[in-house]
Amino acid sequence: MSTHTLASTVVAARSRAHGPTAALWHAVEVHRPTAELDGACELTLCGSLARVQVEQPWPATSRDVCPTCVVLSR
Repeated sequence: MSTHTLASTVVAARSRAHGPTAALWHAVEVHRPTAELDGACELTLCGSLARVQVEQPWPATSRDVCPTCVVLSR
């Protein structure tokens, strides 16, 4: 019996704006190859749902980044 270990990867995801809450970049920890990600919503490190965008690097360099995801992704 063989076991396969897949390392986790942190990718960026964009949330939607809700009323006065701005859209933010979040971190999503995935345990599968990024090629298998289809841009669907995933649970972020801070507990939000956000749409994964693998072409966006994490940590995001923009100003609209979730501060909780920044801390939890370190």
